[in-house]
Amino acid sequence: MSVHNDLKKITTHTLLTMKSKGEKISMITAYDYSFAKLFDRAGIDVILVGDSASNVMAGNETTVTITMDQMVYHAQCVRRAIERCLVVVDMPFGSYQSNSDIALASAIKIMKDTGCHSVKMEGGEEIVDSIKRIVSAGIPVMGHLGLTPQSIYKFGTYAVRAKEEVEAEKLRNDAKLLEAAGCFAIVLEKIPAKLAKEVSESLSIPTIGIGAGTHCDGQVLVMHDMLGINNSFKPRFLRQYLNLELLIDGAVKQYIQDVKSKDFPNESESY
Repeated sequence: MSVHNDLKKITTHTLLTMKSKGEKISMITAYDYSFAKLFDRAGIDVILVGDSASNVMAGNETTVTITMDQMVYHAQCVRRAIERCLVVVDMPFGSYQSNSDIALASAIKIMKDTGCHSVKMEGGEEIVDSIKRIVSAGIPVMGHLGLTPQSIYKFGTYAVRAKEEVEAEKLRNDAKLLEAAGCFAIVLEKIPAKLAKEVSESLSIPTIGIGAGTHCDGQVLVMHDMLGINNSFKPRFLRQYLNLELLIDGAVKQYIQDVKSKDFPNESESY
């Protein structure tokens, strides 16, 4: 029996065991109670309350503008739905980059106010001190390397990262530093598959890929992308499992038609 099916609760230790046994880790984003309940019931291993809520829930151009209060709200909604899976919360831009005191206070706020299980932080060597302090306080940290959307204004593009050897070598070193600092897992976003394989095999902790090929220890997708709620975003790495945009459009148009034709509500739908 797989590790996934044999446990009532998924923990950070579970993910380490899954890597050691070669069992892939499934992760998806969620931002509200209803979808989180569906994903948890379906058997997902990890839910990420992503700062991608800034894009898909609030309509912002980047993840940079989402606030701590907004992230806490979404995480609270998700946590109320969870019975089994591990819940990771993105620390929003500005809540950890300046110094380790602010980073620790931010992580504590997320954990205390939401009841979720861990936090996620973008960056490598530059945030190692903050990671160490947060981990030393008993808070699990998931790292994030490669394309780091909170730094989009620095990069200026969402193109594949670490294609050149200098940046690839920094990523290798950063991954080792994050592991040594106490991260329980690392997201690798939009990097060459060969590099992701190399990094994954060099670490004892699991890697979670998004646009990083098949050799990562797990995969993550944004729910709005994989469910086809937003059909305007179709990067190469995305596999769309449903076309909810089309289904919802058809359902709402049918509802409008039924109301206007006086077909809804009918006699059996009335008191």
